Amino acid sequence: MSTVAFIGGGNMAGALIGGLLQSGRPASSILVVEPVEAQRVKLLQTFGVVALPAAAPALSQAGIVVWAVKPQLFKEAAAPCAGRVSQALQLSVMAGIPSEAIVRATGSEAVVRAMPNTPALIGQGIAGLYARPAVTEAQKAEVQALLAPTGRTLWVQQEADLDAVTALSGSGPAYVFYVVEAMMAAAEKMGLSTEQGRELALATVAGAAALAQQSDESPAVLRERVTSKGGTTYAALTSLEKDGVRDAFVRALQAAQARARELGDEFGKA
Repeated sequence: MSTVAFIGGGNMAGALIGGLLQSGRPASSILVVEPVEAQRVKLLQTFGVVALPAAAPALSQAGIVVWAVKPQLFKEAAAPCAGRVSQALQLSVMAGIPSEAIVRATGSEAVVRAMPNTPALIGQGIAGLYARPAVTEAQKAEVQALLAPTGRTLWVQQEADLDAVTALSGSGPAYVFYVVEAMMAAAEKMGLSTEQGRELALATVAGAAALAQQSDESPAVLRERVTSKGGTTYAALTSLEKDGVRDAFVRALQAAQARARELGDEFGKA
């Protein structure tokens, strides 16, 4: 069994490592390069994997290298690894780093970019995936198996589509939390306690999402079924439409997409 090497041992790496161990992969076949001592100790205590402070010859045994460092640290982290990982499949969970930059840094054309989101930490995420032409179907299957414990995956055909994925699902949990915050604030204004507002808001968001997942009908139809003309839901939605919330939300996601594109251009030139 070839080694899976992680460059960076933060939360996302931890979620993937936990999933690999649960699927039966031995801890001895997982290597993590993590310069922060406290994080290395945590990885050793939690998972029992091999945790190193810096790149080492053992990296040359890796069949897959998972890049899980902060994007601004990629160039620094990749330099000492370059001569040791060129034969491996490269899987990046870094936001904004173009696949071409990973090719230049590693010497490997076999690069898959993943855009996960934070619910991956509890196995409820979704990751957008893009594979360069050199990636084989078998390697794609390896990537899907590696990411499976974190949630669902969705392949896109063009790397530029990852900017839209970033705006929609990568940043998406923050939008949901924003709505929950607003619902909780409204609950307090209407006389409910903070805890009551939190419980009602979270249960409503979770239940509505679950219903939409299980239904064959569109969200628009589901919304219409809750909305009686002249009723309470109608009053709320009419207010939202009057304030231009739908259009503002669309513009917000487009702004996130544009920023993702800008970051890709910046990192690509670095």
